[in-house]
Amino acid sequence: MVTVFLVILAGGIVRMTQSGMGCPDWPKCFGRWVPPTNETQLPSNYKELYAFKYVDLSFNAYHTWIEYINRLLGAILGLLLFIQFLWSIKFRKSKPPLLWLCLALLLVTGLQGWLGSKVVEANLEVIKVTTHMIVALLIAALSVTVIFVCDPPVTLYKNKRLKIISAVTIFASLIQVALGTQVREQVDHISASLNFQHRDTWISRLGNVFDVHRTFSTIVASLCIYLYIKYKNIPGMKGGGRLILFTVLANIFLGIVMSYFNMPAIAQPLHLLFSSILITTLYYQWLKTG
Repeated sequence: MVTVFLVILAGGIVRMTQSGMGCPDWPKCFGRWVPPTNETQLPSNYKELYAFKYVDLSFNAYHTWIEYINRLLGAILGLLLFIQFLWSIKFRKSKPPLLWLCLALLLVTGLQGWLGSKVVEANLEVIKVTTHMIVALLIAALSVTVIFVCDPPVTLYKNKRLKIISAVTIFASLIQVALGTQVREQVDHISASLNFQHRDTWISRLGNVFDVHRTFSTIVASLCIYLYIKYKNIPGMKGGGRLILFTVLANIFLGIVMSYFNMPAIAQPLHLLFSSILITTLYYQWLKTG
């Protein structure tokens, strides 16, 4: 799980630093398995080679290595999941669902790598970026399911109403993430058009999707607080309830910071990370409601 969240955080940092096209090709980076550290390591005509990606491509080692580290973490995650799948084979008779979950997790992670290549090919097209994020959350959910199958709770809390409300909260949170991804895309376009200056005007230039995202956050927060109140009285679910409350309050705080303090860069990947932890925790609590 730690590696999954590291990959999500790394993706957020890529977006924060505008490094998404730091490597204009995939899986190599500027045609190399080890990225260049300076422009002299590139072909003299590299701008022409990758002109289909940019109007004006200028090599930036900082952006290139941030994107490369993001890919490297993804590759490490894939390797760990492959080892996990091999380990799960010995449970094919005693715990068949574990084997299939580990296989599904490995295949979805492979799909995520393929989507990453399509995001690069599409020059960060918004629908592909959003899909890439949703699949990352699916990987986190599958990882939690593997944990749940390996170490199931002694008793499950069976409450149909609470399970439905938990499912609604997860769905609402996914909508909120999708809206947030679209806001992030708008910010990228605005900041690029202003040469990453005048941060104090970025928020005012955002479209209606930002207002919807901000308003919808009150619905998600209300649902999460309701679940915290319910979970705190249920043995075995108190810890998850506290984590839900912490992450939703942290996201509210980070949202306020970004809205009123000119979108400080560090707040953006943290906002994404806490959103991912929140949804994953909500899902795990949903599993435990039987």
